[in-house]
Amino acid sequence: MFKKIGVLGSGVMGMGIAAHCANAGLDVVLLDMKAPDGTNVSDSALKRALKQSPAPFMHKKNAKKILTGNLDDDLNLLKDCDWVVEVIIENLAIKQDLYKRLQAELGSNTILTSNTSTIPLKLLTDKMDEALKSRFAITHFFNPPRYMRLLELVKGPNTQSEVVEKLRSFCDQVLGKGVVECKDSPAFIANRIGQFWTGKAIRAAFDRGLTVEEADAINGKPFGIPKTGVFALMDLVGLDLIPLIDKSMRATLPSDDPYLNIGSAPMIEEMIEAGYTGRKGKGGFYLMEKSPNGKRTKLSKSLRTGEYSPSVQASMSSISAGRKGPRELIEAGDEGSAYAWEVFSGVICYAAELADQIAYSTQSIDEAMEWGYAWKDGPFKLLDSMGVDWFVERLQAEGRSVPALLSKAQVAGSMYSVNSASGRRQIMSFEGVHADVTVPDGVILLDEIKRVSNPVKKNASAALWDLGDGCLAFEFTSKANALDNDIMVLIKQTVKLIEKEEQYKALVIYNDGANFSVGANLGLVIFAINMAMWPVMESMMKEGQDAYMALRFAKFPVVAAPFGYAFGGGCEVCLHADAVQASAETYTGLVEAGVGVIPGWGGCKEMIRRHYTSSRMPKGPMPSVAKAFEYISTAKVATSAQEAKEMMILNEKSGITFNRSRLLADAKARALGMVEGYEPPEPDVFRLPGASGRAALEMAVMDFHAKGFATDYDVELAGHLANILTGGETDVVDEVTEQDLLDLERKAFLTLAKKTKTQDRITHMLETNKPLRN
Repeated sequence: MFKKIGVLGSGVMGMGIAAHCANAGLDVVLLDMKAPDGTNVSDSALKRALKQSPAPFMHKKNAKKILTGNLDDDLNLLKDCDWVVEVIIENLAIKQDLYKRLQAELGSNTILTSNTSTIPLKLLTDKMDEALKSRFAITHFFNPPRYMRLLELVKGPNTQSEVVEKLRSFCDQVLGKGVVECKDSPAFIANRIGQFWTGKAIRAAFDRGLTVEEADAINGKPFGIPKTGVFALMDLVGLDLIPLIDKSMRATLPSDDPYLNIGSAPMIEEMIEAGYTGRKGKGGFYLMEKSPNGKRTKLSKSLRTGEYSPSVQASMSSISAGRKGPRELIEAGDEGSAYAWEVFSGVICYAAELADQIAYSTQSIDEAMEWGYAWKDGPFKLLDSMGVDWFVERLQAEGRSVPALLSKAQVAGSMYSVNSASGRRQIMSFEGVHADVTVPDGVILLDEIKRVSNPVKKNASAALWDLGDGCLAFEFTSKANALDNDIMVLIKQTVKLIEKEEQYKALVIYNDGANFSVGANLGLVIFAINMAMWPVMESMMKEGQDAYMALRFAKFPVVAAPFGYAFGGGCEVCLHADAVQASAETYTGLVEAGVGVIPGWGGCKEMIRRHYTSSRMPKGPMPSVAKAFEYISTAKVATSAQEAKEMMILNEKSGITFNRSRLLADAKARALGMVEGYEPPEPDVFRLPGASGRAALEMAVMDFHAKGFATDYDVELAGHLANILTGGETDVVDEVTEQDLLDLERKAFLTLAKKTKTQDRITHMLETNKPLRN
């Protein structure tokens, strides 16, 4: 695997690639031009990146892995780089000149790639010597490189197969990318199809007189596309890029490409000239207007008049029908239906017509759109969801030509299928034959396991699956993976099962959801509050505490595998596991203060325990108490797994996986690696400061209150939290057990749940998905 990376060009993309390589623990050389004043452009780029949002660095300390320099004086720094990525201006002559200079500077085994998506590889290598040609490829990252999963890999006729395999393996396993190998065609796969979609969707919305809200609602959730849709997406990436991309596409595409028949969208040039370039400018198709009293109003641009007016939620009957699926939206029969059919029939036909020209497999088409544009389903999965027969027959009824690939899919019955013997998912090839979907070596898919086996145990909110080799996987199955009593019951049953049955020896907590867990089911909490079911609520709190303590003291290794959001109770699961194997993009914390309560399933106890027993903390009880108090009272969320390690939500036994597809396999391996000689932990006892420590924390909160950073109710909440973390009615000479802290948590939670302001916070969160500061 590579250890040192060179990045040439420190613009938004180059800086992002450099930062992501540093995130993965690699040494990076970042070179760019000299500024007019003689300083390095790369120096200022690095400083900007440390302030950027969304952050390119998973932790600011990663910036220390980057050595900056310039392209005039410092090419010698690339000598010992394993891989050098060129990310300079999209100008063929300038790139070729740089490659000529690099030939004398790079090591004999250094791989060189370009991040271009507009210049064919055959042109880039036209003046390159044969030795460098054999080590050259295109590695097209998507922006921002930290967050976007797709990497398109393009090889040339001279590129060594060993080079391609090294790049594929490294970008997959170390950088966490979904690597799709593409043919050397204009815009490769994702942008070729994605730009057709955006161009078609924008132009058709103008032609049909839709509102931007209607177009975005249709080009969003019903088709498994992010809620930005198309116009809000253009605002996000910048309207000023649209003419540049369009010009590049028109200059490089074949003369018969359907993209060339899409007319340019009105208004955009005028908007750019007036500074309305999207979020980075004055606004775009949407903008926020601030009134003199400070109130912000969202405005949207009329595609008919060009005027701005308050944004109105789309309410077409087709959009309502789209809650059931894309076909239902198209069949609803209104103007939105006609628009959706025009756009997505065009996209699917375009993808089918071009598939074998731009990709090596049909699978690559769907993966490129899912990983590059964050579509839930690529065009061929969309086709299956609507029905191949229905789709083809509708094309035929309109007198439109049917791409050969779609005719083959009609004969085959679908693009995707499941092998009845093996249970493996299959996809139709260019030849019309179904074959197993390719899964990289070392990847375990829970979906595949569920397809060929029955759960070991199951209830309404959770299931237990056999991963083989004596390892079980505990899966949350509730909506948004919210935690409830059924999950707690099955956790305790699972612990007893594994301790009883000799064939089982380890447990992984994992699921295939969009997020690991959003925390406790607040709907059930507010229901119990409204019905004044206090004994039921206390029982629910005790059930959760007992379940998590069963995990903590189980006689076998327990590994949690979080990803995305792991909030509240989801964070507490991780805190009670022996180890965590986390996705690099894990956002976790004890956020209960935002809904007017404190962590009640052992979160307070665990944050005290971890800081109290850590060699990283100063001696004495107060530093540990103060740090736990800071994190919990402010509802601090780690914005990466690396930050979670610093917060001690992840312990020293924990690991980080950059590729989400490899998370389950890595978690299983970590759990099984802990089996031999495993001994459950001993309960910890603490000496906490009691009333004196509580007074110190309360004074700090009052200072925040005086400065306007904390409300009256924040102060009240903080008092309950301070009481728990300092041990309640204790003194520093007394021993406080883990159970003592759990009892204090449970009491405080129930007290706060009876408060009107807590109930208001919970209700507000359920209604708006935003915290209420009352």
